[in-house]
Amino acid sequence: MRWALALIVALLALPGRAEERLRADWAEVKCARYTKAWHEALRRYGRTGLSEEFLSRHDAFLASACTGEANVCPRSPEELALANVMVIHAMNAGTASTFPPFACRGD
Repeated sequence: MRWALALIVALLALPGRAEERLRADWAEVKCARYTKAWHEALRRYGRTGLSEEFLSRHDAFLASACTGEANVCPRSPEELALANVMVIHAMNAGTASTFPPFACRGD
């Protein structure tokens, strides 16, 4: 009888773990899609007008598997244009517009 109870408890725990794994997989997919779009955008639009700080903060976001702090503040017209492109790419890839790391907090 104990083994039956243990089996039931184990089976009830599976959906939660599967759901956690699906969320983790989706986070990886979103980051992969976003990273690909970032590299394509840089190739298409270039780096002219993009500051070292903008690029390094964005690189840190990508290196964090897209879970790092949203602290990439677009300041130049080129940075703002690229940030806007990336928000559109993120939304087209099925992520929320809040997924990209662009934010200016008291900078």
